[in-house]
Amino acid sequence: MKKQLFILSQYLLPHHLLSRLAGCVAECRVRWFKNAFTTWFAKRYQVDMSQALVEDLTAYEHFNAFFTRALKDGARPLDQTPGAVLSPADGAVSQLGPIEHGRVFQAKGHSFSVLELLGGDSAVAAPFMGGDFATIYLSPKDYHRVHMPLAGTLREMVYIPGRIFSVNQTTAENVPELFARNERVACIFDTERGPMAVVLVGAMIVASIETVWAGLVTPPKRELKTFRYDEAARAPIHLEKGAELGRFKLGSTAIVLFGPDQVKWAEELVAGSPVQMGQGIAAPKA
Repeated sequence: MKKQLFILSQYLLPHHLLSRLAGCVAECRVRWFKNAFTTWFAKRYQVDMSQALVEDLTAYEHFNAFFTRALKDGARPLDQTPGAVLSPADGAVSQLGPIEHGRVFQAKGHSFSVLELLGGDSAVAAPFMGGDFATIYLSPKDYHRVHMPLAGTLREMVYIPGRIFSVNQTTAENVPELFARNERVACIFDTERGPMAVVLVGAMIVASIETVWAGLVTPPKRELKTFRYDEAARAPIHLEKGAELGRFKLGSTAIVLFGPDQVKWAEELVAGSPVQMGQGIAAPKA
């Protein structure tokens, strides 16, 4: 009964209003408030500050600065195996495997459309049909910057508006097409393994999503918007393997997509496996 009530609340709650309010709280600079809230959060979710560049919780200007904190040099060594595909973030594997019939497995009988995930443009989605995916869930305690699984040149970024359901095991198992319904930003790169998509998926109280090239992704209207970066008038944006791609101000999920016969996921990885940014999670497919 408790689970059913929680799922019902996901449909009834004013998602965007709650997220805007959370954003205001997260940007509050009133010293006593932001210190108390940050300290409570770190204790509640057992955040390990020993690897943070700034370990003092009270030194951050607001909660979001703490939440998107940088790590010390060397805290996330990159797998140096030739061709290794890196985990884009700290977190846990939600699911990974093949893209079958244009759909990505979500959980417990649910899947979602790659076409819808990437914004509905068949030309963008086509290279990933029959390919492979990995979904990485970032918990509240995790490092919340997202990095490049492979070196790549940005082709386009698509902002896709939507609901912002909570993202967790319960909603994954009970909200159909969860990741293709939530607000998200899809980044398409050209890499040594062909096209690669990294999709940053929002969730309830995720106040914003940022990328290193565009900053805060907030189109004037909450409508689908594509930004092209492969036009002659623009200087190419190239990011090396392991470079920061973007970040969540309050976190959610990163989904990585490749085309067919490009990567092979590490055999030891299954749903629930913990991963860290920089860890090798796949190798080139022979």
